[in-house]
Amino acid sequence: MMKDYNRETPSPEETIIFLRKMEVPSKARWTPDDVSSTPSSSGMQRSSCSSLKMFLAALSFAYFSKALSGSYMKSTITQLERRFDIPSYLTGVIDGSFEIGNLLVIAFVSYFGAKLHRPKIIAIGCVLMSCGTFLIAMPHFILGRYKFQSTVRASMNSTTTFGPCPASSAESTQAGDKASILPSVGCEQESSVSMWIYVFLGNVLRGIGETPVHPLGISYIDDYARPENAALYISCVQTISIIGPIFGYLLGSLCAKIYVDIGYVNMETITITPGDARWVGAWWLGYLIAGAITLMSAVPFWFLPKSLPIPVDKQLNANFTPEQTRFIKDSPSAMEHKFRPEEPANFHQMAKEFVPTLKSLLGSPVYITYLCVTIIQFNSLIGMVTYKPKYIEQHYGKSASKANFLMGMVNIPAVALGMFSGGVVMNKFKLGVMGAAKFAFGTSLLGYFLSLFFFAMGCDNAKVAGITMSYTGVEGLSYQQPSLFSECNSGCLCSGSDWDPVCGENGITYVSPCLAGCTSSTGAGKNTVFNQCRCVAVTGAGSQPSNLTASLGHCPIRDSCDTMFPYFLFLSVITSFIISLGGTPGFMLLIRCIKPEFKSLALGVHTLATRTLAGIPAPIYFGAVIDTTCLKWGNTTCGRRGACRIYNTTAYRVVYLGLTMGLRTVSFFLCILGFALLRRHVKQEEKLTNGNVEMEFESLRKEESNNSIHSDQFVRALDCNPDRETRL
Repeated sequence: MMKDYNRETPSPEETIIFLRKMEVPSKARWTPDDVSSTPSSSGMQRSSCSSLKMFLAALSFAYFSKALSGSYMKSTITQLERRFDIPSYLTGVIDGSFEIGNLLVIAFVSYFGAKLHRPKIIAIGCVLMSCGTFLIAMPHFILGRYKFQSTVRASMNSTTTFGPCPASSAESTQAGDKASILPSVGCEQESSVSMWIYVFLGNVLRGIGETPVHPLGISYIDDYARPENAALYISCVQTISIIGPIFGYLLGSLCAKIYVDIGYVNMETITITPGDARWVGAWWLGYLIAGAITLMSAVPFWFLPKSLPIPVDKQLNANFTPEQTRFIKDSPSAMEHKFRPEEPANFHQMAKEFVPTLKSLLGSPVYITYLCVTIIQFNSLIGMVTYKPKYIEQHYGKSASKANFLMGMVNIPAVALGMFSGGVVMNKFKLGVMGAAKFAFGTSLLGYFLSLFFFAMGCDNAKVAGITMSYTGVEGLSYQQPSLFSECNSGCLCSGSDWDPVCGENGITYVSPCLAGCTSSTGAGKNTVFNQCRCVAVTGAGSQPSNLTASLGHCPIRDSCDTMFPYFLFLSVITSFIISLGGTPGFMLLIRCIKPEFKSLALGVHTLATRTLAGIPAPIYFGAVIDTTCLKWGNTTCGRRGACRIYNTTAYRVVYLGLTMGLRTVSFFLCILGFALLRRHVKQEEKLTNGNVEMEFESLRKEESNNSIHSDQFVRALDCNPDRETRL
């Protein structure tokens, strides 16, 4: 024992202890027992690797579940419009309510959650997301059966004739006036409560629950992964989060094929098809499935530790000078990992430091410029993705089911591949801050120029008598209801507010059988055929149609538009892949430009800003602009305006693509400023690093000249340590 005390030269382990006592007493209270009680290097490494992989798998599953439910929400946009008879801007409000939930708690969760048990905070968030998803489906079980406008009597015998155009008489006029003036029986019940509010509140709850997953999960990985592996791990998580929307849109495609009241109605009585503007799929079913999956994703996080072993590079860089780091690494007893010392949570101290920390973060010009660029680009991205299935439906005449299927099987996989490839490129070529910025900007700019070709891939408006063309065959748009009436249907008591389209034998769509001038019908349900349609003869082009008949539904889209659609899909895949290549480098740029202690808060503020200024307003104003292109609105049972039935596809294309590309154009101008600020920031960091190295060498020379004095101080420090005495 005395021999150990009188030893003149301390061992490497004792030197490590001394350096920690002299330089970082406020961060951790290290004693000699810390070294002797630390597990072996190989055992520590296996434990670290296993725990980190478990967390990575759990976080990937959580990302998958939240992405699945989020994409399923976007796939049901048109279903919600039709079921609740609301315009596009209101569905934008519902979609943006998710971000409102994030807005309420994101800053506090990001700051306080980083100092608490992060895996358990994420687990609580997953449970809340599940509850919100179940709440969204609740209105289906409260509302009655879905009723759509139709002039077809589904229950009548096929041999019975039905006249959609009754002759004008005093009795019929009186009956017709009464039908058009008096509200339906369900009006009072419908107006008593807006059921879409429950969908709104459920999505808010989803947003609150999703809050901790992103900032706490990503910061947890970046804290405990090796620096060279962090980018690859994060790209893997983000890739899994892109796979979630694949299944989300496929689930949306499946549910859109199933009638909303499946199991409660006789499908033989349903006269509309999935391609009809009045069709509503089983939107509620997908939310029940997504909610169950999200609930399961919460389970693994309850069994994960608060902290993991820290890689030696991060541990040494954080607590020692460069020369001390080199000495410890070269010592034979250096350990592969160190555990982060646990500190009790001091909420008062954390709250006191919150405002100064936030001011310091927002005082960074690079961070503020990065925020502005991503906010504008997210406005473009969110607005485009939210209404892309609807754009495919309206512009290319596809059903909601097929539009969702194409999004899930064609577009989203390209994005997933691009995100993963971007991470691989960054990891392989060891891209620095400037390299990552240039790569992200280059891919975004290339995708922008390719996207300009979408403007040339348009289709003409569908031929609808009284809306996109006159009854005499002259093409021209009309937003006025009187244009629906013509001499050929003047003898009928038709309502201009109905929407029950039929396809005439001449290839022109009419708003209803009555407005087509049809006087009789045969068949029942979907097989109903209308005869003696006078307007079909008037608007027939070329030779006179042999039979003046019309069948239920829209007329098929033109061959020229069907030919254009594959090119649209191909270009969509290419642009999605190229733009998403820069996703991971751009995200890592955010992490690498921020001080380590600000990382969680920076991610939280970034998420807060993008969702507040992009996630909430983008679907609303995109929907409002799209609403301006509506040519024919539906009506609710109370007579108020409902969902849009047909759009001006040319105007839709211009405003949808124009708004998307315009926002991205503005972001590129800000990128120029961002490059200048980033270059200056990198140079300042290099100067600071070089200055610190010179100071460390000077300090090392002084320490070597006073080595004997240091040894005496070390011995005295050991003499004052009661733990050391007891142990020896």
